[in-house]
Amino acid sequence: MPVSLRFLGGADSVTGSRYLVETDAARVLVDCGLFQGYKVLRERNRHPFPVPPESIDAVVLTHAHLDHSGYLPALVRDGFAGPIVATPGTIELCRVMLADSAYLMEEEARHAARRGWSRHADPRPVYTSDDVKAALGRFRELDFGEPRSIADGVDMRLAPAGHILGAAQVRLRAEGRTLHFTGDLGRHKDPLMRAPADLEPCDVLVTEGTYGDRAHTDEDPADRLGEIVTRVTRRGGVVLIPAFAVGRTETVLLHLARLADRGELPDVPIYLNSPMAVDVASIYERYPEEHRLDHDRLTRMYRLATRISTVDDSKLLNLRGGPMIIISASGMLTGGRILHHIQAYGPDRRNAIVLTGFQAGGTRGAALAAGERTLRIFGEDVPIRADVVMIDSMSAHPDADEILDWLRGAASAPGMTYVTHGEAHAADALRARIKHELGWPVRVPEHGERVAVEPAPDPVGAPAGVERIEDVGPVEAFDAAI
Repeated sequence: MPVSLRFLGGADSVTGSRYLVETDAARVLVDCGLFQGYKVLRERNRHPFPVPPESIDAVVLTHAHLDHSGYLPALVRDGFAGPIVATPGTIELCRVMLADSAYLMEEEARHAARRGWSRHADPRPVYTSDDVKAALGRFRELDFGEPRSIADGVDMRLAPAGHILGAAQVRLRAEGRTLHFTGDLGRHKDPLMRAPADLEPCDVLVTEGTYGDRAHTDEDPADRLGEIVTRVTRRGGVVLIPAFAVGRTETVLLHLARLADRGELPDVPIYLNSPMAVDVASIYERYPEEHRLDHDRLTRMYRLATRISTVDDSKLLNLRGGPMIIISASGMLTGGRILHHIQAYGPDRRNAIVLTGFQAGGTRGAALAAGERTLRIFGEDVPIRADVVMIDSMSAHPDADEILDWLRGAASAPGMTYVTHGEAHAADALRARIKHELGWPVRVPEHGERVAVEPAPDPVGAPAGVERIEDVGPVEAFDAAI
């Protein structure tokens, strides 16, 4: 078995991306993300890593979002000592995002200990700020298109993925086999980021399927946002916009700036209450080749909002009342300052909560999107009487049609395609379309599954280039397969 691929995460959910490529001489991990959402997924963050971290030769990151990078501090703490390879933009964002992640984990643990709402007598974070510092010391830069040998017999190259700043598709070459990982793809017509690079020939393709069962609406997200803001602020309400600090915050500000340019934005204060988003602003300015915004547009966009940095100023927003707009992380209401704003303004019918992207199952955002009107926040049940509005068209992920269009642009079919990073229905819907519309061999892998990688038999090949070897079951059983 010269090359194998193991799906250690991202295979039964949209979080926890972890793909292990193994040869007789090397182990390379593509992505090392946190599991988020349902408790059964989050508990995986507390399990020992499926293989000894010290046995991994290198980690390659597709991008900085925590579901792809957020477990790295724990991996390094537990023994990983190799390089973590990523684009310069991803490394800059990880410096901010991983530090913020540790801070929030530590703060939540302290809060749980003080208030007694954890079932653990001594609640502890998954990792600490010191663990983050150690992990950041292992990062190594690699520019798009630059080849590099990262382990014995394993070479790699990164290609633009769009999606967010620094996001990359990963191409690994091991023992004569080529594996291509999309990471999270961007959209060809995204207003912020440039389009992803075309798919090159490969033996195995691992593609995301976040929106594999649906199509984004054709509505202009600026128009929809403007309608909501106008309606809510006219009645003196507060518009709460949970937004990921990297990518989604910039998109929201861009659409608000478009409304302002057209004279369609109500004259109400806008607050950007996310220290991480404030830190990220300057990073976008340093990488103009990766996005569509010039310096003037970026400057006008960020000037639109008052940036909130201190905890005291954040607390004052909850006393201020409307009308106003608050943009704050996290985008799926899994943590961060937005939760305090939901506590303060969620129970008031004059207000609105605007969800601007995918909400993973098991998150508070997904509960709201499904119609739930009570949220458990910091050990308390908070009634939600504010309007809840979903704007899918603001997503930075392609929908099913856009993924199929991207795949159609490939020069040849992969020997096998795996659909990952999608919930069960979405992943299987995309699998069916790839099979029936493109005629490609395709599967949805199972969590913990290991497959052998074989060369694609033909540029347009019908036979599968990958055979399934074993399904080792739950996390605790992985080591039995080593």
